[in-house]
Amino acid sequence: MTGITKDMTMGEIIMAQPDVIPVLMSAGMHCIGCPSSAGESLEMAAAVHGIDIDELMKAIEEA
Repeated sequence: MTGITKDMTMGEIIMAQPDVIPVLMSAGMHCIGCPSSAGESLEMAAAVHGIDIDELMKAIEEA
């Protein structure tokens, strides 16, 4: 998947590319529907969940 950046909000990512949801879920980001996550950047959400953002970006790009 391309076009996703670390500074995009979770809401933007989900609206633009909903097919990334399984990748986020498998990484441990189960807050996809959480209202507060919609305004968090991907990088912020990864940090909250203790996920390495570079590894997550790699998984997203490989999907």
